[in-house]
Amino acid sequence: MTSPPEHNTRSATALQYEGKTAPTVTAKGHGDLADEIIALAKQHGVLVHQDTELSKLLAQLQLGEQIPPQLYIVIAELIAFSYVLQGKFPDNWHNIHQRIDLKS
Repeated sequence: MTSPPEHNTRSATALQYEGKTAPTVTAKGHGDLADEIIALAKQHGVLVHQDTELSKLLAQLQLGEQIPPQLYIVIAELIAFSYVLQGKFPDNWHNIHQRIDLKS
């Protein structure tokens, strides 16, 4: 979910990521509708990222549309960061410090 900072026109775009295809636009709106989307996301524990430029790019997409390949890296970084913030890590990350061999 992204939204621009408060001082700009309020807008929100929600993305859903199932892990098999590119994230898809599931909700979008401006003004009061944007506020409702953001409030609902927060109510359900969805992290909200505020980024004016990304919000402008996502606002160009239609409901049900997948993000374009040009946004894969930035969205992947946001998804990965959201997992870290929630304390979620891939199984193979556990005890990774014990598997590092600096002597090789």
